[in-house]
Amino acid sequence: MPVLALKNGEPLRKKPFATWPKYDEREKKYLNEVLESGNWGGFPAPNKKAGELAEKFAAYCGTRFGICCSNGSVSLEMALKAGGVKAGDEVIVPALTWVATAGCAVHINAVPVFVDIDPETYCIDAEKIEEAVTNRTKAIIPVHLGASVADMDRIMDIAARRNLLVIEDCAHAHGAEWRGKRVGSIGHFGSFSFQSSKLVTAGEGGMITTSNPLYAMICNSLVNCGRKEEGYTEFDGWLFGWNNRLSELHAAILLAQMERYDEVTEKRAVMARYFCERLASEVKGLTPLKRDPGHTRQTFYQLVMKYESGNFKGLHRDRFVAALEAEGVEFDGSFYVPVYQSPLFNVTADEWPIIRERYGDGVWNAGISCPVAFNAAYNESVWMHYHYFDGTREDIDDIIAAIKKIQNNVKELL
Repeated sequence: MPVLALKNGEPLRKKPFATWPKYDEREKKYLNEVLESGNWGGFPAPNKKAGELAEKFAAYCGTRFGICCSNGSVSLEMALKAGGVKAGDEVIVPALTWVATAGCAVHINAVPVFVDIDPETYCIDAEKIEEAVTNRTKAIIPVHLGASVADMDRIMDIAARRNLLVIEDCAHAHGAEWRGKRVGSIGHFGSFSFQSSKLVTAGEGGMITTSNPLYAMICNSLVNCGRKEEGYTEFDGWLFGWNNRLSELHAAILLAQMERYDEVTEKRAVMARYFCERLASEVKGLTPLKRDPGHTRQTFYQLVMKYESGNFKGLHRDRFVAALEAEGVEFDGSFYVPVYQSPLFNVTADEWPIIRERYGDGVWNAGISCPVAFNAAYNESVWMHYHYFDGTREDIDDIIAAIKKIQNNVKELL
């Protein structure tokens, strides 16, 4: 009789794991205050909760200003615009990330330039950035991916020497630190997402952080249709903006989420350490990515691991992930594919002619090659979502048991 659930055996885990998002009476209290106020509309005026959220989030990140917006994709677009990126300018981005990191450049008529990832952290390979810089390069968008932080020392050094804008994509990394500084405060801008899967969530929402008053005022104008509120004295004239405002209802939820965030982050860190310790001592062939010594506070949107098929008798990563899901533990394999291969990144020159000079008729067929990102996406990476760390040690024990069950009975899958 087969043992593995994928072969009709009994699954190891039958009860659900901890759920997300978390909420309690605080979300209800803040939501009710907004509901009864009748003032539900978008930031910045005349609302209260979103302004309060912007101040608190900026202080949490160690920046002077926070600018609320509708999501963590448009936040990148507005940061590029506020930083002076124009049509035809090039923006360096990592090959392995969510499509918005590169899409933000396309959406403002700039050109994304893909750089391969560091094989140890899966963040942009800082050693390969400089060779991608041209006389058209205006910005770098490093992504703090999963539970890793990009090498901000090297990136800021390159940016300073080359006079480049740096926008940290912190969608995965609320509260993470590089050498004691919160991410989102190291570059010229930080960009955060509050989408439904994120560490701090209201279903949707975003935040831009900066300590530059000019950038802050431009972003506040761009998010609000180009309106110029009283006190926007750092720039002349009017801007052509978007309606990317955050509602008071979203802000209410996020204020409550922020109140418990450090507490749940520390609990996840404890559980993640327990998982990693058990994994290291009991399982060969599934290894968490290395943590850079400069990464002084780790948060866990995803714990990303390297899968070594040789320790599973040659079983492919995708088959391993499928077998694990059958046992009741849902990890992800190709959580991201290289952006230039993603079906969601259908960027063609007939719609975006600015890309033609670099990519011909379209990005898909441009012959881009980032082999480390390719291998991570299709063969090596295994992604473990943070909600598994919101539960108990028993939950972690079951996950380890499920992994060992597959490894011990892998012949059933070959």
